Amino acid sequence: MNDTTEAGAPPASFSHASMLDILARADAEEIKAVAEDLLDELGPVEVFVNRTGLAMLPYTDTVQNIAFHLGEVLMSEAHIRLPDYGVEGYGAIIGRDLEHAMAMAVIDASFTAEIGKAGIEIFLTSAQHRQTEDDDIKLRKVEATRVRMETF
Repeated sequence: MNDTTEAGAPPASFSHASMLDILARADAEEIKAVAEDLLDELGPVEVFVNRTGLAMLPYTDTVQNIAFHLGEVLMSEAHIRLPDYGVEGYGAIIGRDLEHAMAMAVIDASFTAEIGKAGIEIFLTSAQHRQTEDDDIKLRKVEATRVRMETF
């Protein structure tokens, strides 16, 4: 992977929260491939958590602005530590793909330890761009079904 984006500009910097958000929505196989490329450079990896379970899904009523639990969702979660670098990584996704969650944690820890950071930023930029395009397409489809009614 190179250190520049397609336009030749340096890659964007990502906050921890935005990085995890992008990784959670990105293609699982692509994330696993990125994590696999990083594993040789990491050294030992301590796994704290690697599990699936149910989590409450919070939602906010848009009319009364009151939070409530919409229901439960199946989650996969991974939490690791790289003892050679003194950093931790975390990953959580909806569903039961533990490898996806573990790959997220590996990428998170690698990014914090600045292992393969430029390549990770390029991957994140590309994934974020695809997600923005996908969201735009979905919103256009929803807007196309909107019915505008007039009252007399």
